[in-house]
Amino acid sequence: MSTFSGDETAPFFGFLGAAAALVFSCDAQIPPQIQVVCSDAFSLRPLTGMGAAYGTAKSGVGVASMGVMRPELVMKSIVPVVMAGVLGIYGLIIAVIISTGINPKAKSYYLFDGYAHLSSGLACGLAGLSAGMAIGIVGDAGVRANAQQPKLFVGMILILIFAEALALYGLIVGIILSSRAGQSRAELKGIEMARKQKKGQ
Repeated sequence: MSTFSGDETAPFFGFLGAAAALVFSCDAQIPPQIQVVCSDAFSLRPLTGMGAAYGTAKSGVGVASMGVMRPELVMKSIVPVVMAGVLGIYGLIIAVIISTGINPKAKSYYLFDGYAHLSSGLACGLAGLSAGMAIGIVGDAGVRANAQQPKLFVGMILILIFAEALALYGLIVGIILSSRAGQSRAELKGIEMARKQKKGQ
């Protein structure tokens, strides 16, 4: 006899949310030609995903082309690559929160919970994807411009910070949505208790 409690299709949506959070917001391996230019300045780690992958690769291209002209600015211009890599951490946090909340044998897991986890993962993942694209485009153009005009560095950093904030908003909303999972069980218990009290009367 199965000890599964809740809706049997609900965990599919929950795990899909965890996968979406990680897939959309993590960073990927940088092309070898970019690693050659940046190897002395920063060690880039290979992961999988889309948001930070695009941001890291796009910024890396700018750093590579800028490093040919101004190699002394490579370390200073690596900031967009680092900020793009941070996006993957946001997706990892949400994926861990969601996956630890899915245990149908320990507690009932309903479709409400699955949808809450799915929306949580999509909110964080798609926000990370958009932030990664913004960081990549700004980082690519910013490091090239900074090589020609150093006064643009502070402006580039401010734009990158606001782009990174988009992913942070997605993380906050994702945490709030994932915390909604499980409330359906409490509401169901309240309805059952109210029915029992009416029957007792």
